[in-house]
Parts: sequence; C-alpha cells; structure tokens
Amino acid sequence: MTVVTIVACIACLLIGGVVSYLVFKHGLKSKYEAILKDAEAEAEVIKKNKLLEVKAKFLDKKADLEKEVAARNQKIQQVENKLKQREMVLNQRHEDLQRKKQEADAIRENLEAQLGVIDKKKEELEHLQRQEIEKLEAISGLSADEAKERMVESLKEEAKTQAQSYINDIMDDAKLTASKEAKRIVIQSIQRVATETAIENSVTVFHIESDEIKGRIIGREGRNIRALEAATGVEIVVDDTPEAIVLSAFDPVRREIARLALHQLVTDGRIHPARIEEVVAKVRKQVEEEIIETGKRTTIDLGIHGLHPELIRIIGKMKYRSSYGQNLLQHARETANLCAVMAAELGLNPKKAKRAGLLHDIGKVPDEEPELPHAIYGMKLAEKYKEKPDICNAIGAHHDETEMTSLLAPIVQVCDAISGARPGARREIVEAYIKRLNDLEQLAMSYPGVTKTYAIQAGRELRVIVGADKIDDKQTESLSGEIAKKIQDEMTYPGQVKITVIRETRSVSYAK
Repeated sequence: MTVVTIVACIACLLIGGVVSYLVFKHGLKSKYEAILKDAEAEAEVIKKNKLLEVKAKFLDKKADLEKEVAARNQKIQQVENKLKQREMVLNQRHEDLQRKKQEADAIRENLEAQLGVIDKKKEELEHLQRQEIEKLEAISGLSADEAKERMVESLKEEAKTQAQSYINDIMDDAKLTASKEAKRIVIQSIQRVATETAIENSVTVFHIESDEIKGRIIGREGRNIRALEAATGVEIVVDDTPEAIVLSAFDPVRREIARLALHQLVTDGRIHPARIEEVVAKVRKQVEEEIIETGKRTTIDLGIHGLHPELIRIIGKMKYRSSYGQNLLQHARETANLCAVMAAELGLNPKKAKRAGLLHDIGKVPDEEPELPHAIYGMKLAEKYKEKPDICNAIGAHHDETEMTSLLAPIVQVCDAISGARPGARREIVEAYIKRLNDLEQLAMSYPGVTKTYAIQAGRELRVIVGADKIDDKQTESLSGEIAKKIQDEMTYPGQVKITVIRETRSVSYAK
C-alpha cells in the first residue's frame, strides 16, 4: 500500500511537472510573441519619427539654401545695377568728352583763323610803321637808331637831374633829423638801464675768528695748505694780517670754490689732506649747481624762455667771469635790457633783441679754450643749441667778424659798446693779466702727461701736476726746463716765472 502510494505520488509529480512545463512553455512563447510584436510596433514608430525628423531637417536646409540663393541673387542683381549705372555714367562722360573735343576743335579752328587775320594785320602794321619811319627819317635827316640814341641820352640826363635833386632833398632831411633821433634813442636807452658798475679783482679775503686757525689751515710742515692749493688751484696767503687769509687766483670760480671749502673746513674743524679733497669735490659740485641756478634766475628775471639747458649753464658761468674787469653776467644783463629798449624804440621785436643781447658774449665762457674769436664761437654755440638764425647772426656779428644779415645785429653791437664804454666799466690791464695767466696754463697743458696746471703768485709761479704713471722723476726735471724755455720764447711777462712740476704717487687701501 505504501509502495503503491509512493509510486502514485511520483507519477502525479511527473505528470504535474510535464503539464507545468508545457503550460510554462506555452505561456513563454505567447509572451515572447507579444514582446516581439511590441518591439516591431515600437521600431515602426521610431522609424516613422526618424523619417519625419529627417524630412523636417531636409525641408529646413532646403529653405535656408533657398534663402541664401535668393540673397546671392539679390547681391548679384545689385552689382549688376551698379555696373549698369557706372556704364551709363561712363557713357555720359564719354559723350561729354566727345562734345567738348568737338567744341575745342571748333575753338582751335576759330583761333587759327583769327591768328591768321592777326598775322596779316601785323604784317600790314609793320609795313605802315616802316613807311612812317622812312618818312620821319627823310624829314629829320636822321636814321631811326640815331634818333633813338638822342632820345635815350636826353631822358638819361633828365632822370639824373631829377634823381640827384631827390637824393639831395633826402640827405638834407636826414641830416636834420637822423642825428637828433639817434642821440635821443641812445640816451633814453642808457638812462632807462643805468646800473652800478661792478669791477672784479683777483683777490678774495677769507675772514677767520682767531689766528689760531691759521696754524691748523697750514698743517704739519704745510701739508694742509699744499693739499688745498693743489686741489683748488688757488694761492692761499697766510701772513700777519689779523683774522684774515688771502685767496689769490685770476679765476673767480676757483676762488669761490676755495672760499666755500675753507669755510666748511673751518666750521667742521677736521682739516687734513683727505678731508680737504673730499670737501673741495663736494663744493665744486655745489658751485656747479649754483651756476645753473644763477642762469635760471637770470632768464626768469629777463623774461626769456625756451633756452637750451646748456645755454642756461653758460649764462650762469658768466657770474664768475669778467670782461676787462667788468662782471660778464652784469654786462650781459645790461646789454639785454639796452637791446630791448632800443628795439622797442625802433619798432622791432624787443624779446628777440633781449635774447640776443643776453647771449652775445657766451663765447667768452667756454669749457675748453677755442681757437675761434669769442663772437664766432658764441655764434657756433647758439647754432648748436637751435637758436634762430637772426639771433645767431647778431651774436657772431657784434664785433664785425661776420656779415650782418638782420637788424638785431647792429642793435646788439651798439648796446654792447654802450655797456662797456662807460667810465670805469672796464679795465684793460685786468683783462690782459687774466689772459696772460690763461696762456700760461694752456701752454703747460699742451705737454703729454700733464693733468693739471695752476698759475699762482700773480703769474710769477706755474705749478704743473703730472701723472705718476705717465712721467718718471727724470722726465719731470726735463719737463720743467722745456716749459720754461717755451715760456721764454713765446710769452711776454714781467720779472721771472717759476715752474714747479709736481709728481705724486698715491696708494689707497681700505680697512674693513
């Protein structure tokens, strides 16, 4: 019973499994077919949608292409229209040219015809003129050339008589008025620019508080005073004069540098050779700045603008130069004011005249001694720094060393003479003395190896400083003899001149 039951159960299970498999397989097939149908339907829908999208894009592209083609056709049409218009204009111009050419041909033919008539009339006129000349010659008994010569001579004599009479009238009138007018202008100019006359000398007195400072300035065995004289080129005279030291040099710039350096050294209290060289270098720079400031103040005071900075520096250097004992800057300012007044009286430009008057002596303060006269050298400087031609000519012609080409030149010449010709304005002796000292220094500087030269003791001593690396001790002896011989041969001087050649070797190190 049990076995039968188990077998029956197993058979049932098998039958149930087979039936379940068949049912499942049938259901799965149905489901697969349904999914396949759905997929085919969905694919058909997607296909239709894609076809619609492609068709829409195609239609859009087609519309864009049609628009682009239409726009291009429109541009082509516009270009064709412009070309047609230009063609019409060119045709019109061609027709106008043809018409004008026809008119010109007609005018030319008319002119040729008129010229033919004129030539014919001219020949008739010349024939009639020849007949009249022949009749006149027969009546007067003279040929045409002879009659012409007599008439010309008669007219010449009449013209000469009238011209001489006119010239005499002008000369008489000028003699009556010119001298009076010229004197009035010159006197008025002098009166309006009357200034004190400054006389420069070659000595500066340096005042000290007590005579004890003199010993410190001299230094041990005179080393301080020698260092100061070598650095500045100024002779320092320390004598029994109470509370005073004399600085002697022909160059005012050197004296000023020496005075300021002494003042700083005495105030500071440290006086030794190294300190002296340091202070002199510093003071020399200060004086150069003061020169530039003086030039700027001068141009501002006179109302002169637009000068080159180098010309302003040259004007500032005039403060430390003299011309025949007259301060050169004061002379230039005075000449500038005189030129402005005189130019205004004569109806010329006073600003230009003032500018030319201020610059007329810039050739007297060169950085290097030129071989040209100071007027020509000043003109070259003015041309170099872009001054106008009439001002350059006034500078170069104020001593008649070049031809005057403008009205400013005689004004500057006259005003320069007025400024320098007043009693006491200049001293020829001082100028000659300074020139002699300059010549002494330049003569020694012409030798190779010479670095500095200083004329001191009023020109009775010439100190020549040479480079230790260029000249040895034996050569210094021969150099002093050569310079002495050249001075004897080429220069004129009172008494004797002592030539001292100094050769110094320095070794400098720093302890750190």
